[in-house]
Amino acid sequence: MNLESGQRIWQLLELMADGEFHSGEKLAQGLQLSRATVFNAMAGAEKLGVGLQRIRGRGYRLNQSWQPLDMAITRQFLQESFAARFQLELLRQATSSNAVLLQRAAQGAPCGSVLAVELQTAGRGRMARTWHSGLGNALTFSLLWRFDCALNALSGLSLAIGVAIIRALQKFSAQGVALKWPNDVLTAHGKLGGVLIEAQGDMLGPCAVVIGIGLNCTLPMHLEQRIDQPASALVQVCTAMPGRNQLLAVLLQELAQVLDEFSEHGFVNLRAEWERHHMRQDAMISLHLPDGSMISGIAKGVGDTGELRVATAQGLRSFNSGEVGA
Repeated sequence: MNLESGQRIWQLLELMADGEFHSGEKLAQGLQLSRATVFNAMAGAEKLGVGLQRIRGRGYRLNQSWQPLDMAITRQFLQESFAARFQLELLRQATSSNAVLLQRAAQGAPCGSVLAVELQTAGRGRMARTWHSGLGNALTFSLLWRFDCALNALSGLSLAIGVAIIRALQKFSAQGVALKWPNDVLTAHGKLGGVLIEAQGDMLGPCAVVIGIGLNCTLPMHLEQRIDQPASALVQVCTAMPGRNQLLAVLLQELAQVLDEFSEHGFVNLRAEWERHHMRQDAMISLHLPDGSMISGIAKGVGDTGELRVATAQGLRSFNSGEVGA
């Protein structure tokens, strides 16, 4: 797909954002295109995974209305003391916000660079998993943060990011949101979001970290069927459902405050708060280790650098990596 074709697709999708039917003729007139060009652009949108309805005599309609991301609107929601700390950019379409921002980090992009992506075609999660999202139903973005410390001083960072996400969601009266070690955000319905952290730099410092965050805002049926685990969305738990532009602004503010604290003190001052939101605290868990083995025991929270503490038959043990079973 060339650049011009991609631009036409997004122009048409924005015209159709209301979720109502739009005739091919009116869409063509509105953008001064031919009917054939509109038809081809709609086919291109479907190849990107955008859900469309076509009904003869009525035209085209998106399966779900959506509110486009707009960095100017996001900036309006940022408090003045935070606005200067972020450089906001929106890409309509990209393979992965983390992949793009990692490249820019290596080229010297400044701390506080934010890249939001409207539609990720190859979103990534931990352990090479795929992050599935559709048009307008999720908030997916990455934040570049630079540290003066060594890479090994970043232990517990993914847990600290979880605390920031919880704080942000509480601003919208989200109920029943919890954390799963090391970087998942859950509700009783399933996974609400996740964090992917990728670092660059020297072992002795300085270093740069790209923090990728994905949150489900809604969960259309066609998307839920593609996800291989129970999933949930903000609309199920928020009594004051935010728009995505406002949600992004509040998340960035909470992230900045947590990252400042982490830079000064590490994870230790955030440990108790993380444990208060730990879904499996003092519960029996199974931990799948990287070597393929598994241990069972009672989750006893985390250590000062974010390691999971498990009371096993052999005593209290700590783990820096692994996957907690569902």
